[in-house]
Amino acid sequence: MSTADTLQLMYDRMLARLGPQHWWPAETPFEVMVGAILTQNTNWKNVERAIDNLKRAGLMALTPLSELPVALLAEYIRPAGYYNIKAGRLKNLLEHIRCHFSNDLEAFLEQPLPVFREQLLSIKGIGRETADSILLYAANLPIFVVDAYTHRILVRHQLIDEDCDYEMIQELFMDHLPCESELYNQYHALLVRVGNLYCKKKKPDCAACPLQGL
Repeated sequence: MSTADTLQLMYDRMLARLGPQHWWPAETPFEVMVGAILTQNTNWKNVERAIDNLKRAGLMALTPLSELPVALLAEYIRPAGYYNIKAGRLKNLLEHIRCHFSNDLEAFLEQPLPVFREQLLSIKGIGRETADSILLYAANLPIFVVDAYTHRILVRHQLIDEDCDYEMIQELFMDHLPCESELYNQYHALLVRVGNLYCKKKKPDCAACPLQGL
């Protein structure tokens, strides 16, 4: 079976078992951007609590969040962990949008993918996974997001070597699947779900996994 056929079969099996994931859970592209930074090194339940704090305070928008002192922002996002660091990273992103786009969020999100990605990666505190999450889920651009779940599942199914890096894994998907943001969105979300439910770091439940036998 070719790599393209294997990847497609994996997708079909996960979708048949788990259904559409409706990810990213956010009301606006701006909320996606905030969530992409807050979810670094923590679980989504903690991110939800931090986002709820911002929403209740009427701060989940570009202008009010930009005007908030970084120390106060850190207190609002405390549930997400590493709150001082993440507050600084959020401020770096907001400052970039202010300086280079005069706070025009629409113009920021409508950039061509290669330019946009390079720009995001130039912002202190934004790495490849965070940048690609913003590109895919906030800007709806066709780029595959790679995370620890993706790496673990592909290694266990012998599609990559243990030492494959982010770009190599990303290219595997993008070279063998149609270039469609909706497909990349759904595929990544399904891998996260399988990683959470079955392909766990310790004690994986292979017998119940939709990818069993591949």
